[in-house]
Amino acid sequence: MTALELTDDQRAAVEQIARFIVRFELTVPAILAAESMRPLSFVGSQFMHMLTPSVAAFLSPDRFDALARLLEDRRGIDVLISEIERADAARRSPPPDPGSP
Repeated sequence: MTALELTDDQRAAVEQIARFIVRFELTVPAILAAESMRPLSFVGSQFMHMLTPSVAAFLSPDRFDALARLLEDRRGIDVLISEIERADAARRSPPPDPGSP
């Protein structure tokens, strides 16, 4: 399987969603939800297109649309889960010690 090429808007949307999920400590429920949606990812992405006008408070309509386009491909779920896991690992890692060389 080839790697999925992301647009700048898709990458920004995935990063913003992942930061939001990690910020509110929803990593495990979000990954479980994403995994359970995998068989219906295309249908879910089409539903997201329909909701685009109503999510402006959370994501810009362009980014939300970019995320919906990403999730039209089943590999998009893997991209989203990987970014959530990366953001969670970054949050859990201790900050660097300023006194270390």
